[in-house]
Amino acid sequence: MSDHSLKTLKGTDGKMLSPILPEDVKNFLIDIDGTICDDIPNEEPERMSTCSPYLDALEIINKWYDEGHIITFFTSRTEEHRSITEEWLKTHKFKYHGLLVGKPRGGNYHWIDNHLVRATRFKGKFTDFVIENKEIEVFKD
Repeated sequence: MSDHSLKTLKGTDGKMLSPILPEDVKNFLIDIDGTICDDIPNEEPERMSTCSPYLDALEIINKWYDEGHIITFFTSRTEEHRSITEEWLKTHKFKYHGLLVGKPRGGNYHWIDNHLVRATRFKGKFTDFVIENKEIEVFKD
């Protein structure tokens, strides 16, 4: 299992850059509604505590955690939903490192970052990853 120690980087000018994880550690950002449980809108928070987890998601996410990867839930739920969400994750025994609330709603996400980003669209079932070549949008050189 990896220790999550960040690698220190320096630019060509000798100045420090943002650190990165070791290559064998993945930094998973995982949505909640419609991804690890039924899709529940913020307008119906009473359903957040009673929904069942997707068992394949629970199994794979906990496996990734045990393998030493970083698990962070990144959800459009708001700060007022934090405690009910944390309690639900605890009740269903999800292993994770962090919970980020306030993700913009509506999908069609374009994440722009100076670090490597790999996006995986959830289509109904958590499994181990396979490698496929897909067309992506990138910045023009």
